[in-house]
Amino acid sequence: MTNQDTKMTIEDRIEQAREAAHQAGETFGKTSPEFAVAMEILEELHQESGHQRNAQPKNSLERFCDDNPESLECLLYDT
Repeated sequence: MTNQDTKMTIEDRIEQAREAAHQAGETFGKTSPEFAVAMEILEELHQESGHQRNAQPKNSLERFCDDNPESLECLLYDT
């Protein structure tokens, strides 16, 4: 892994994988092993992106509402 790779965001890596999958589909066909591998890499990057979003720590209000969902600060209203 180069220094440039470590500075890339997950979104940048997803975009590169999307382009690589498109190229593999155009070059080898959508039923080729090359396309399947490229799509698998793209799917794994999407999953990692989701894990990173879910891994963000909760703030103090979110933790409070988890423990006290009936509290006035935590009630949600439809408008």
